[in-house]
Amino acid sequence: MAVIRTLAALLLTVALAACSTEQSLTVAKESDKPEGFAAWTDAVPAYRIGPGDKLQVRYLFTPELDEEVLVAPDGRISLRVADAVLADGKTLPELNAGIQQAAAKWLRTPVVNASLIQATSARIYVGGQVTTPGVYRIDGRIGLMEGVLLAGGFRDTARTSEVVLIRRDPTGRPMLRTVNARQFLETAAPGDSVPLFSGDIIYVPRTTISEINLWIDQFINQVLPFQRSANFSYSIYRDQTPIP
Repeated sequence: MAVIRTLAALLLTVALAACSTEQSLTVAKESDKPEGFAAWTDAVPAYRIGPGDKLQVRYLFTPELDEEVLVAPDGRISLRVADAVLADGKTLPELNAGIQQAAAKWLRTPVVNASLIQATSARIYVGGQVTTPGVYRIDGRIGLMEGVLLAGGFRDTARTSEVVLIRRDPTGRPMLRTVNARQFLETAAPGDSVPLFSGDIIYVPRTTISEINLWIDQFINQVLPFQRSANFSYSIYRDQTPIP
């Protein structure tokens, strides 16, 4: 967890440093989308399990082995018929496959169905021109504006017409879009709010960036361990408390 906190703190430091630059961000057309990012889709991303989540694990042919488990701080779950199984960062189908493989040492052809009872690890990162950038827990469905409010709201220097949102797509690749939060503030139309999901990164720029790939290199690639052309993987939202 110390490494995760250090990583999140580093991202926050770099993001805050950006506030003093004259760079900004504009993604007006699909052709302006930076290299390596997948086309945006509004499909609901699969929930990825994290420490503190409560799960129900059921076995089709041996229901007497069914049990409820908590994901430990190290991201693993301990089961009666399996060794410790890594759950952190996995979707439920991925976890099912992992449990079945581990349980096969004791059970013949196990069929496993893990379900989420309580999600407590859902986190988003909010950075840039907000009052208190950091990692924040989300409970249930919230919109982008609510995410910004978790971080204390926009600063006077925020470019609210081009708020950056980064999310992984159903295949694990990162997607990027900009959101006109100013329009939402002016119209207060509920339909204008973009829903957020665990793992989303919100960045509020100061002015317009003409070289978006430079922004990505400065604030993402050098801090978060993911490649845009491969699976999108990062851990900043696993921290348990907001960063002041």
